[in-house]
Amino acid sequence: MSKQVEKIKELIAKREQARLGGGEKAIEKQHGRGKYTARERIDMLVDNGSFEEYDMFKLHRCHNFGMEKKQYLGDGVVAGSATIDGRLVYVYAQDFTVNGGSLSETMSQKICKVMDMAMQNGAPVICMNDSGGARIQEGICALAGYGEIFERNILASGVIPQISAIMGPCAGGAVYSPALTDFILMTEGTSYMFLTGPKVVKTVTGEDIDSEHLGGASVHSTKSGVTHFTAKNDEEALELIKTLLSYLPSNNTEEAPRIECTDPVNRTEDLLNEILPDDPNKAYDMYKVIGAITDNGEFFEVQPKFAKNIITGFARFNGQSVGIVANQPMAYAGVLDTNASRKGARFVRFCDAFNIPIVSLVDVPGFLPGTGQEYNAVILHGAQLLYAYGEATVPKITINIRKSYGGSHIVMGCKQLRSDLNFAWPTAEIAVMGASGAVAVLCAKEAKAKKDAGEDVKSFLAKKEEEYTEMFANPYQAAQYGYIDDVIEPRNTRFRICRALAQLATKRQNLPAKKHGCMPM
Repeated sequence: MSKQVEKIKELIAKREQARLGGGEKAIEKQHGRGKYTARERIDMLVDNGSFEEYDMFKLHRCHNFGMEKKQYLGDGVVAGSATIDGRLVYVYAQDFTVNGGSLSETMSQKICKVMDMAMQNGAPVICMNDSGGARIQEGICALAGYGEIFERNILASGVIPQISAIMGPCAGGAVYSPALTDFILMTEGTSYMFLTGPKVVKTVTGEDIDSEHLGGASVHSTKSGVTHFTAKNDEEALELIKTLLSYLPSNNTEEAPRIECTDPVNRTEDLLNEILPDDPNKAYDMYKVIGAITDNGEFFEVQPKFAKNIITGFARFNGQSVGIVANQPMAYAGVLDTNASRKGARFVRFCDAFNIPIVSLVDVPGFLPGTGQEYNAVILHGAQLLYAYGEATVPKITINIRKSYGGSHIVMGCKQLRSDLNFAWPTAEIAVMGASGAVAVLCAKEAKAKKDAGEDVKSFLAKKEEEYTEMFANPYQAAQYGYIDDVIEPRNTRFRICRALAQLATKRQNLPAKKHGCMPM
């Protein structure tokens, strides 16, 4: 046997060793927890045979606390490039079979390398987190490694899409990297995120709580809004990532992939002419409106379980990827609150960063009142949504469906925030406030006088409300000032949006020169 053949055999053997990660027993334990290994996850995510692994033979350099005896080829992360549906992506997956996936200095170097390459080549980066956090044995070097990763997350923000899949533990400082990315996905029952674990919480606050209720997928998808998607298992999580990527461009200089549309652009939907109840205080399902106007009724929702009074997500019109922001009358009558505002603001800013047009479907009676909202800075959070719409330069199309009152009218993509085309259904009520509230203010003295005179105040106020509704609760007041570009028949909404998007395809709008704005926080 020649020396060359021997060297090749040695290479093959090392590769096989590296692919085993922490060894067969550790892999069995991982499977026993209902989780796949790092390499299995990557293989499930990317196109078959497309993964190019980097730094397979890298070793950690720590010799404290017996770590010199725990060296594994590649250390605790698998990193490289691949394609998904033929599109270039960079991916890294933490390997829990190697020292619990804890981050070492060398692991951070591997991660930073693929992030740098993703930035250089304008491709999305996908990280799969399954780690016990910083490697304690390495001390400050491990912390420095996290700092290097965070800085790259920040520099990549708004340049390339960043997607984080939490598929196991993610605790302490490790949570900040996913938090800095564009989208977070968690698996139910096997993943959790928190800054301080249950033991620390118990010690400091006396609160007795487990990992699931402190930072599990259900908590972060419904209460905190930290995660954007949840999945029952690894397989579902990886399919969600593929679907999400299909709506996104590879970087901020490109457009999202356009697919062939089989749904006629001029399709009318008679359902929309009858969808609104006669009683303006009765709810209807905004999802039915979305399903009626998008290509083939498809809609990929973002944060579906959080702040249900506002709907955000991706759809297509004539094959073009579009971000939809819609009030949901079925939840709190569609009012805006702190959570809905920040949910909407974050989504609008993402769409703007990555050249995805925004379609807003408006039916909003106002902001949720109360001390709970004021104490939780609803002013600032509402301003975030306003700021996001106002700074966005992508095509913006607003459809006023029913209620659009006061400050909430302004923050939901009004003409003054540089919305390009604003349409209204004939049922739209665009006013400072609803009829009952307006009459209570405008006719207070008259009502008091009639009450003092012993007259029927109730019928007086009802008549005034009718007059106010007829005069102001319609789209034509706004249309006569040019704040509404056209009042459209509901059944034609899809066609008007598709035509508007075609018209705005070449839109160019520049912001004043500045380092960056100071968005309300």
